[in-house]
Amino acid sequence: MRIKIGTRGSTLALWQAHWVKDQLEKAAAGARCELVIIKTTGDRFTDMTLFQQPDTGFFTKDIEKALLDKTIDIAVHSAKDLPTEIPDELTIGVVPLRERNNDVLVTGQKSGKQDMTGLRTLRPGAKVGTSSLRRKSQLLYYRNDFQVVDLRGNLDTRIKKLYDQGLDGIIVSYAGVKRLNFESMISEIIEHEVMLPAAGQGALALEIRRDDGDVMEVLKNLNHGESMTSVAAERSFLRRLKAGCHAPVGVYCRVEGDGMQITGMIADIDGSCMVRRSMRGGSEAAEQIGVMLAEEVIDAGGSDILKKIETRRT
Repeated sequence: MRIKIGTRGSTLALWQAHWVKDQLEKAAAGARCELVIIKTTGDRFTDMTLFQQPDTGFFTKDIEKALLDKTIDIAVHSAKDLPTEIPDELTIGVVPLRERNNDVLVTGQKSGKQDMTGLRTLRPGAKVGTSSLRRKSQLLYYRNDFQVVDLRGNLDTRIKKLYDQGLDGIIVSYAGVKRLNFESMISEIIEHEVMLPAAGQGALALEIRRDDGDVMEVLKNLNHGESMTSVAAERSFLRRLKAGCHAPVGVYCRVEGDGMQITGMIADIDGSCMVRRSMRGGSEAAEQIGVMLAEEVIDAGGSDILKKIETRRT
């Protein structure tokens, strides 16, 4: 069986696609996988901030089009980049075992030092780089003296800009840092109490055509049940809020056996206010609980924050 895997061309995206390729060829005897690199809108317009994006799917629509056209058989996405609404003909086939989903502070200081720099100990008025409104809002809520610098580009590009732009630190995903072997540059793994991750952060979403039973059969051994459940709950929270990359939304679902806890937040971009709530329930109702939590956040003031953000965009 020959399988074409669609991916972006960034160093991290290629690492992820090669990992999927290796796992598939191990799991399915006789399967041969080929990578197809697709340049997305997000890759072409690197100067556009995420707040300026015209719609969702900045990093995924072109890959989904190739999937619908049958140019590829599997699309490998970082789950956090995949919009909550996808074409009816497509589905998330599997979610492999999720990597740790925290954000991290990278300062360039080598790990292992006793005087390790963290968010709490960065100098007053420190310049911190991030491309994410979610990270920016939580940073400013935690410490409003930070100067948050917009930082676009692939992970390796952002790390280079840490030095080129004289920044005190940058905030990126632990999963990406680990996958590209930059762990020694981590100054702090930021706890969820300070910064909630994006929906699906740390997980891969393998998207396929809904009617492609052959590919689904090959993929099924890569699925990790708890990771699939937690990602589904987080995506349902985000979907109910009707908030994409234009709104600072964070959410984390932890599944433990038959139970789960999900925590979600929405904040104003300047960090001046935040609504954060948690909810527990049975993991079999993960998506419904994600929706219920979103409604609680909306009722507690989240709707006012969303309206304020939308007004700024228009």
